[in-house]
Amino acid sequence: MDSSFLRFSLLLICVCAADGFLYYATGRCEFNSTELKDIRFIFSYYYNKLEFIRFDSSVGRYVGYTELGVKNAERLNSGPEVVQSRAQRETYCEHNIGNWYPNILSKSVKPSVRLYSTTPPSGKHPAMLVCSVYDFYPKQIKVSWTRDGQEVTSDVTSTDELADGDWYYQVHSHLEHTPRSGEKISCVVEHASLREPLVTDWDPSMPESERNKIAIGASGLILGLILSLAGFIYYRRKARGRILVPTN
Repeated sequence: MDSSFLRFSLLLICVCAADGFLYYATGRCEFNSTELKDIRFIFSYYYNKLEFIRFDSSVGRYVGYTELGVKNAERLNSGPEVVQSRAQRETYCEHNIGNWYPNILSKSVKPSVRLYSTTPPSGKHPAMLVCSVYDFYPKQIKVSWTRDGQEVTSDVTSTDELADGDWYYQVHSHLEHTPRSGEKISCVVEHASLREPLVTDWDPSMPESERNKIAIGASGLILGLILSLAGFIYYRRKARGRILVPTN
């Protein structure tokens, strides 16, 4: 599984006046490998949340976005600052990324899986299974469903990977279905931390309350179809037996 595009930001300067005006600068390294060609160093200056000047290693010079920024960019590009900023990609980014990869970014955490049933939001199917996957890292993951060994692609919806705020992620996949006797439904999780897919089988021996909900839902769906069909047949018969009386 390819490594994701990662970004680390370091707050370098922060000056805040008493009346609320804010000036600060940030330097960050963007990268998708430890090789220098895949590393980008960006240094930006802000005033009241507005970025007015930036150095980008892919451009190789400072660029101004306001009148003040343009004037300062000309000054910085003609002085030693631009040379020092160009060196940051190698001296700062490459050095630190070399430490981050083996100690943090190459690590992976196996997910935990919870498979349960719930009431579907619509009447298309009487039952819905939810496969919730928690506490995994890195972010990339694949969650799929199988029924009797065959992958299910219809009536499946999934959330995006949701960040927990502690470097871990969670994701939830939903399968709407009509239960069949003897079938085997499984949630399949594929992740970088797993040598082989993690398969969790659905256990239909659910609590009595859950079985009753599904039974009632299925019964209601069947009853609705029967009533609709009966109404259609009655309407057709009435239409055939109707006699048109001519008027003078």
